[in-house]
Amino acid sequence: MARLLMAALRSGGHDVFLASRLRSRDGKGDADRQARLVRLGSRYVDRFVKCCESGKIVPPDLWFTYHLYYKAPDLIGPGIAARLGIPYVVAEASNAPKRAAGPWADSHQRVLEALGQAALAIGFNSRDKDCVAPCLGPAGRYLEIRPFLDGLPYPEDSGAGTALRSQRGIAADVPLLLAVGMMRPGVKIQSYKVLADALSRIPPERPWALVIAGDGDGRPEVEACFAPHRDRVHLLGAVDAAQLQALYQAVDIFVWPAINEAYGMALLEAQASGLPVVAGDVGGVPDIVSDGVTGLLSAEGDSAAFAANLDRLLLDMDLAHTFGAAGREQANRNHSLESVSVQLSAALEALPC
Repeated sequence: MARLLMAALRSGGHDVFLASRLRSRDGKGDADRQARLVRLGSRYVDRFVKCCESGKIVPPDLWFTYHLYYKAPDLIGPGIAARLGIPYVVAEASNAPKRAAGPWADSHQRVLEALGQAALAIGFNSRDKDCVAPCLGPAGRYLEIRPFLDGLPYPEDSGAGTALRSQRGIAADVPLLLAVGMMRPGVKIQSYKVLADALSRIPPERPWALVIAGDGDGRPEVEACFAPHRDRVHLLGAVDAAQLQALYQAVDIFVWPAINEAYGMALLEAQASGLPVVAGDVGGVPDIVSDGVTGLLSAEGDSAAFAANLDRLLLDMDLAHTFGAAGREQANRNHSLESVSVQLSAALEALPC
């Protein structure tokens, strides 16, 4: 998403440069690491401002930070924006009040202070607004935009389905399902477990085959989850962008429980490729998947409801195709880089200099 935001800004005629590669994330609540990162951030602010003052760097018109949250606060942007007197803009920020105490309390406070300074906060997940918008200062504005993709419209089916079925020995009349996700401990593995359990609830006589794109340290656990379905599940490992696009074109239904998902770019890519989606009703997923129109949503972690939704489409592939066509149309209409570029440019140009 960060790369897409940069592309959208450039598409709107803005000059964009990546100002820093400092990684502020502390995943363990390590106070020493957090303190060291704060010192690094402070030193970077001093260097950047001095470079601007000396003419080594052309001073920016605004500072734009993507994805700050309690584990990864912005240790650079607020200081630079304040010292240069330029607007501070954030995208996909989150506020976690329960982190006001505990090992990330200081980082949480820094997120709140950054939001209080922000002239504009951009959100992709409608469910974030209630926690983020109240943290903005009197002059701060909250802008909701939809997650978006570059290169729309995606190409139509190129015969990839026939090739995949031939490679994997899957009959032409067996519905092909696709799941895409990294195999790392935590919520990704939880999603795979819910999916495996849901498939166990599908009547055994119902034909289906599942293709999984993704890899990681948790692969043995994923393989164990799907062991009861071994003959029907095909793990492809990590795939590149071109291979993933071919998979979207090759299959019939996209499935992902989306445990604790912010919104899920793969869900959007699947819909843009004309696939119906069966997913969990989580976070910003409903901002992408229109329940009963482009796919079917079930409560987070409810494998029985997920299975019922999937079985509904397996029994009615005409409905699945209808959902897929609606998803493609919706993605092309509402989720293109070009449409978001216009929104972003208008919002940034309205900011006080």
